[in-house]
Amino acid sequence: MDDDGKDLRRCWVCFATDEDEPTNPWVVPCQCRGTTKWVHQSCLQRWIDEKQAGNSAATVSCPQCNTEYKILFPPLGPLLQLIENLDRAVNKVCPFAAAGIVVGSLYWSAVTYGAVTVMQVLGHKDGLEVMEKADPLFLLVGLPTIPLALILGKMIRWEDHVLRMWRRHISKISLLSFLLPKMVNSGSFEGLPQREPADPTPLSDPVSATRVLCGGLIMPTVATLIGKVCFGFVESGLHRALLGGITFVAIKGAIRIYYKQQQYIRQAQRVIEDYKQN
Repeated sequence: MDDDGKDLRRCWVCFATDEDEPTNPWVVPCQCRGTTKWVHQSCLQRWIDEKQAGNSAATVSCPQCNTEYKILFPPLGPLLQLIENLDRAVNKVCPFAAAGIVVGSLYWSAVTYGAVTVMQVLGHKDGLEVMEKADPLFLLVGLPTIPLALILGKMIRWEDHVLRMWRRHISKISLLSFLLPKMVNSGSFEGLPQREPADPTPLSDPVSATRVLCGGLIMPTVATLIGKVCFGFVESGLHRALLGGITFVAIKGAIRIYYKQQQYIRQAQRVIEDYKQN
């Protein structure tokens, strides 16, 4: 055997030697030494195809020495080179074009929603008249901010701040103690020591993004309906919608505050039972 080990050439893919396949061409594609440096050209081609998984531009390295294989392709003609350059340009532009289409669709959807909301709150005739008299630039900027403002407003958890202040001052003002339940043990829990729930008590329970989105976007419809039912004597459609929205938010907030206070009391009054052997 010589220094290059040519007498012991063995393909590390198929393990065949010169005697098994004397006509199959060999290649030394990496920095490996000894018999592991030899591999059949055809075997290595199949192995590279498996690693690339259809992506001919992917790089492939030797599994032993991690040397990147140098893969050469025949030169492209002028027409094929032009087509390949165009294909690469399209691949680079497509993500930005797709992002622009999505952003544009969201923008015009927001504009449409804002226009529908204006006509819903002010009335179809008055809403169209207001938008026809408004500056076009103001409409293009103002209308899409309507759904954005509604969604951001829905994310404000004002009930949590009110409830924190309520708990802080309920013991100082006797009148407040009649409005919300206090932490008093009763029934099977009577006589047990009071405890403070672990801090922080989860006032701001996680709310799904879909709930925030739907709750914010449906707000003008709910406010308009409540305004027509409860404040039909008000002539202005805008004022009716505002009063209806305030009423809905206040009632919903009061119910939520009461519910969270009850949950807080239940947490404070929980007990751990003795283990009872069956």
